Amino acid sequence: MNSKLIVRKGVKLDLPFVFALINELAKFERAPHEVTNSVRQMEKDGFGDNPIFYFLVAEKSGKIVGASIYYWRYSTWKGKRLFLEDLIVTENERGAGVGKLLFEATINEAIINDCNGMSWQVLDWNEPAILFYKKYDSKFDLEWINCSLDQEQLRAYVINK
Repeated sequence: MNSKLIVRKGVKLDLPFVFALINELAKFERAPHEVTNSVRQMEKDGFGDNPIFYFLVAEKSGKIVGASIYYWRYSTWKGKRLFLEDLIVTENERGAGVGKLLFEATINEAIINDCNGMSWQVLDWNEPAILFYKKYDSKFDLEWINCSLDQEQLRAYVINK
């Protein structure tokens, strides 16, 4: 069996494996209870008439060992940008160059899709990831605060209005 590492565009058949990586990441980030997505929802969102996300996978010996999940966002100040939602490498492949290949392939996606930048988030306690991104001379923004409403909050707003 070939143990060569390849990065390629993700296809629908990859979703169960990518979803397993998402759950592995959620456990690593100490929040497995936060995953409410499903393979079925990802099929709809990524392969319907208007895909809202895309992904790359890293394969080693025919097995998916990492994924980069991204989408396009629009900045009123900067224009089209790639937002890297997650860069996931399975635990036993971390430190073997999988993340580097996926990250650089994602950078290439931003370039070939005429983006003027790329952004992502990293947990403040994830020192290995922070050190990884520093190798790329990444900017770390300590000024902006992340905000969100979950599905219950969205519905409560409409119901209580």
